[in-house]
Amino acid sequence: MNMKKIGITMNILMGVTLSFFLSLMGNLTAEGGFKPVAFLASFAVSTIISLIIGFVIPMRKLETGAVKAMGLKERSLPANLISALISDLIYTPVITLAMIALARKMAMKMSNGHADLPPFGVMFVKSLIISLIVAYIIILIATPVYLKLVMKKNGAAGPPAGGPPAGRK
Repeated sequence: MNMKKIGITMNILMGVTLSFFLSLMGNLTAEGGFKPVAFLASFAVSTIISLIIGFVIPMRKLETGAVKAMGLKERSLPANLISALISDLIYTPVITLAMIALARKMAMKMSNGHADLPPFGVMFVKSLIISLIVAYIIILIATPVYLKLVMKKNGAAGPPAGGPPAGRK
């Protein structure tokens, strides 16, 4: 089993998934409503940022270290909650910051500099709160699903499903 290949695949799957849903959420909650061009631009930029973060920051090492430091059993529900929180706190603020900057730039360009926008900080904080919640849920749901698929594809048994084996207590 090639752990590096599994890590790269997980990084790509999670980066694209997180970027898709955060871009979609940002576009759907924007004052002007959903705009396909804005969605595609934010999705592309967000994906690039997510992939860079995933390849630069050793997420698995950070998550495993935190889980061990807290004395939690790896892949248990509490461990998964902590791992998702760590990923969320690393990825989401950076992606949200970039998305707000891009949205403001696009709004100003499309309005020839006359867009009536709230202050940057207000836009960022509001979006960050929503994004942290949405991203946390997505990470919690997608990570075990993707991990199981990637492990299976690479010939590994995958993470335990939870609970004792059939016939044991």
